Amino acid sequence: MAQEIKRILIANRGEIAVRIIHAAKEMGIETIAVYSEADAESLHVQLADYAVCIGGPSPQESYLNIPNIIAAAEAWGADAVHPGYGFLSENPTFAKIVESHGLVFIGPRAEHIEMMGDKTEAKKIAKRAGVPLVPGTDEPLETVEDAKRVAAEIGYPVLLKAAAGGGGRGMRIVEDEGEMERKFLAASSEAEAAFGDGRLYLEKFITRPKHIEVQVFGDVHGNVAHLYERECSLQRRHQKVVEEAPSPSITDEERERVVGYALNLVREIGYVNAGTVEFLYEDGNFYFIEMNTRVQVEHPVTEMVSGVDIIKTQIRIAMGEEIPFLREKITLNGHAIEARINAEDPERNFTPSPGEITLLHKPGGFGIRIDSHIYQGYRIPPFYDSMIGKLVSWGRDRDEAIARLRRALEEFVIEGVKTNIPLHLMILERRDFLTGRFYTNSLEKWV
Repeated sequence: MAQEIKRILIANRGEIAVRIIHAAKEMGIETIAVYSEADAESLHVQLADYAVCIGGPSPQESYLNIPNIIAAAEAWGADAVHPGYGFLSENPTFAKIVESHGLVFIGPRAEHIEMMGDKTEAKKIAKRAGVPLVPGTDEPLETVEDAKRVAAEIGYPVLLKAAAGGGGRGMRIVEDEGEMERKFLAASSEAEAAFGDGRLYLEKFITRPKHIEVQVFGDVHGNVAHLYERECSLQRRHQKVVEEAPSPSITDEERERVVGYALNLVREIGYVNAGTVEFLYEDGNFYFIEMNTRVQVEHPVTEMVSGVDIIKTQIRIAMGEEIPFLREKITLNGHAIEARINAEDPERNFTPSPGEITLLHKPGGFGIRIDSHIYQGYRIPPFYDSMIGKLVSWGRDRDEAIARLRRALEEFVIEGVKTNIPLHLMILERRDFLTGRFYTNSLEKWV
C-alpha cells in the first residue's frame, strides 16, 4: 500500500544532505535538516525547510545520536527519515527504531542491512544465488592455524578481511606463511577496535583487480532492476578517488553477465530500495565482494548516463510505489566521470585540511555537475570526512568526459584550504588512466 511522504528528516550532513533536499524539493516534499553545533552554518541547514541542532560537534554527539535524531523527527512532524550514506545509513538498529516510531525508513529493510553487513553471511547468500566468489573461507576463522591451513590450500598471497565491516579496516595482505601470525593478530585487533568484532575471514588475493559495482533496486512488489555498472578502481587507502560509468574495462557480454549476478542476489533476498553489488574483476572473471545497502557517494555518474534520479527513486520505492523506470528500456548514454574533491594536503600525505574557504570559484558549462555543500566563507570543520564535493563530467564518449573533467578541474579554485585537485589533474595525465589500464592498487603506485 502506498504511503505518502510529505516531510523527510535527513539524518546526515554535507553534500548528500543537500542532494536529498534538492530531490525532495522537486517532488514537493518538505525537509528537516539536523545538524551539529559545528554545522550551524552549513548549506544543508540553510536550504532545508526546517533545521534542528541535535548535539555537539563530534559524530557521537550528533549524527550518530539516535535518540536525538528520532526526537527531532517526532517533534518536527517527519513522515520519513533518509539516512544518506555513512553515519547511520547501514545501521540495522537505526532502521528498526525509525520504523518502530511509525516513520518510513528511506532505505532497505533492517534485516537486509544486517545480513549484507555481515560479510560472511553475505558470501553465503551470494553463493546460494549463484554469484561467483573469490576462493576462501565462508565462515570466520577460529585461529591463526586455521588461516595458515586455508592459505596453503588456495595459495599465497591471501587477504585477511574483517567479517563485520569494510573501508580497509581490519584488512591485511599476507604474502607467505611467515607473515600470517603477525598480520592475523593486527587485523583482528583493528577489526575489534573499529567494529566491536575481531572475527576475520580469508580469501585469495587478486593481484590485478578492477573494482566493478552494479546499481540495483528492488521494490515491495517483488520487482528488481538495475542501472548498469560503475568502475571504481582508482582508490587510495581503500577509499575511492575517481569513479566512472560505464566501465571502460569490460565488454558488453561481461556487462550483461555481471548485471545478471547482481540481480540474482537482489532476488535471492527480496531486497527493497537502492543498493550496490560490488565485484572484483580480473581476466574476464567477476568475484563478489559485498553489497552496500544504501545510496553510494558515486551515484551521480550513473544518473548522468542513465537519466534516472536515484534519490527520487529511493523515495518513491519507500512510499510503496513500483520502481519508476521498471517498464522503460534504460540505455547507457555517453560516459561520466566523478572526481571526489577532498580538503586534504597532498604535500603532507593527504592529511585533512580543515579551515575557512577564503575564495571559491566553481566551474560550469555543458556536461559539468558539482554536488557540494561548500561556499566562500564556509569553514570546514575538523570533525568529519574530508570530502567537500564531487565534480562530475559527462561526455558523448570517455575521451570527451576526460577532456571536460580536466578543463573543469583547471577552473576549480578553492583557497584557504588545501585540496586534492592536483592529484586529479595528475591522474588525468597518466597514460594508464587514459587507456584504462589501471587497477585498485595503481594509484598507490602513482603517488
